[in-house]
Amino acid sequence: MEFAQKTRLEKLDSLTLIKSFLVWSFTLIVCLLVVGFPLVVLMATFGALASIVLQSVLPVSAVLLVVGSLIGVNLLAVFLGAALLTIKGIHPQDVHWLRWLHGEATPSHTSIYAACPLTCNLAS
Repeated sequence: MEFAQKTRLEKLDSLTLIKSFLVWSFTLIVCLLVVGFPLVVLMATFGALASIVLQSVLPVSAVLLVVGSLIGVNLLAVFLGAALLTIKGIHPQDVHWLRWLHGEATPSHTSIYAACPLTCNLAS
């Protein structure tokens, strides 16, 4: 009986870790694309200059080498960050600025309708 409960608990824990890793990966990729847009522009500029410089040394595969290495470094950084956050036990549900992941709305303002000054103070 104890063995069956232990394996079920291990399966649940591994599923939670996989889910946490995937959510962190998605979140970090979105943050890199949205918030890190200036960083992406700098990487594209560096990639273009590096491929121009390498074109004289590697005429056929300079662009492929530079683009592949830039994409590889970005993916490696995202997946290492997601793995680090998952291993440390930081779950996306615990992070307060990730409310958009689990559906908690935080409206920045409340709506005031045009008819409200006329009808809001009326008692029925």
